[in-house]
Amino acid sequence: MDSNCSYAIKHEALLSHFTRLKLLPYVAMLGRTDSLTKENTMKSKHVIRSLTMIVCLLFVGATAQAATTLTSVKTDKPVLLSGTADKVWNKAAPLTVKLDNLPYEPSTGYDGMKETTVTMKSLYDDEYIYLLVQYDDPTESLARFPWVKQQDGTWKQLKKKDSTGHDNTYYEDKVGIFWNINTDGFANEGCMIACHMDIEGDTSAGRKFTNKEGETIDMWHVKNVRTSPLGQVDDQFVDSTSDGKTNKGWGRKGDVKTGGGYTNNINKDKTAPAYMNYPPSAEAEYYILPSLKTPFVDIFNAGDVVPGIVIDAFQGPRADIEMRGKWDNGVWTVEIRRKLVTSGDKADVQDVQFDDLSKLYHFGISVFDNSQINHLYHDDTLILKFK
Repeated sequence: MDSNCSYAIKHEALLSHFTRLKLLPYVAMLGRTDSLTKENTMKSKHVIRSLTMIVCLLFVGATAQAATTLTSVKTDKPVLLSGTADKVWNKAAPLTVKLDNLPYEPSTGYDGMKETTVTMKSLYDDEYIYLLVQYDDPTESLARFPWVKQQDGTWKQLKKKDSTGHDNTYYEDKVGIFWNINTDGFANEGCMIACHMDIEGDTSAGRKFTNKEGETIDMWHVKNVRTSPLGQVDDQFVDSTSDGKTNKGWGRKGDVKTGGGYTNNINKDKTAPAYMNYPPSAEAEYYILPSLKTPFVDIFNAGDVVPGIVIDAFQGPRADIEMRGKWDNGVWTVEIRRKLVTSGDKADVQDVQFDDLSKLYHFGISVFDNSQINHLYHDDTLILKFK
C-alpha cells in the first residue's frame, strides 16, 4: 500500500488529503501537525500510516465507482429514436462495460460470443430518460424458430434444444437491463442477487426470483424479433416467485398489458404455420407483422421460409418502453426511451421510478447472442446518476 501511495506520505500532501476528507481532527489529537514531539512520534507514524491507507482505499473506491457509473445528462434538444447514434449523444459521456461471463455451458455446446464490450450513454429531459446501447456482435441473429418447407412438401420448424431445453441456434439477439426497485443486496451483488438461482434437485436453467416477498426488479428486455420491429422493449419484472410450477418463468413476469403481444405461429395440428405475411416481406422474414398477417395458404416451394412468431404491439403498461435498433457491420445500436416516472396499474411494483434525480440507481446489463437464456454478463454493479 505504501509503495502504491508514496505521494501521500509527504507531510504537506497528507494535510491536503486529510483536510479535503475531513480527517485532520484525528491527526490533531496527537498535537500540532507541524511540530510533532518525540513522545508522540511513534503514535503519529501509526496514525499517518493508517490514514494514508484510508485515503488510498477511498481513492480506489472512488475510481472504481467512476468506472461503473453511467451519467445521464440533461438535454434541451429532441432525441430521435432511429437506431443510429446522431449528434445529440455527443453531450453524454460513455460508460464501457466488458461482458465476459456466461451463466452455464450446455452439454450440446454454445456457438455464440464468449465476450463483448457494451458502450452506454444516457440523456434525459423533463419527461423522459434515454439510453444508447452499442455492442459488437459479428452476426445479426433473427431466425427464431422459422418454418422451412421440406422436399416432400411437409413443413419443419427449426429448433435445436440444448441440455437445459433451450435453443442457442435458432433464436434471436437480445439485450437485458435489470433495474433495482427495492431488492436488498442488489447494490452489492447486482443482477446475480436474483439470476439463475439454485434450487435443490432442479437442473433447469433460467430461474430468476428475488429472495423476499415484496422485492422486485425492473427488467427491460430488448427482443430483436418479438418486440423490436414494432419499436418496443418488452417491459418485464422479477418478483419472489420461487416455484416453477406456479409460474413457468419463475419470478420473471411481464408487466400488466391490456392487449397485444407475441404468439408462436403454429396451426392446431402443430404441422405447419397458422399465418403468413402477404404480400411476402424480405424485411419481415422471421416475424408475422399485424399489417401483413394472413391465414396460411401453402403456395410455397421447398426451402421457402415462413416466420415462427406472430407479433403485435403491446398495449398498456407493458408498452411503456420505446426503442429503435439496428445491426450494421458487426455492431448493434439500440436507442431506448421511457418516461422518468410511469403510471398505470402496478407501476410502483413493476417499474423503476426515476422520481428523485439526486439518487443513485443501480442496474446491470446482459447480451444474448442468438440464445434463448444463455447470456454474457458482468461482475460489477452499475450505477446511473443524473447530472
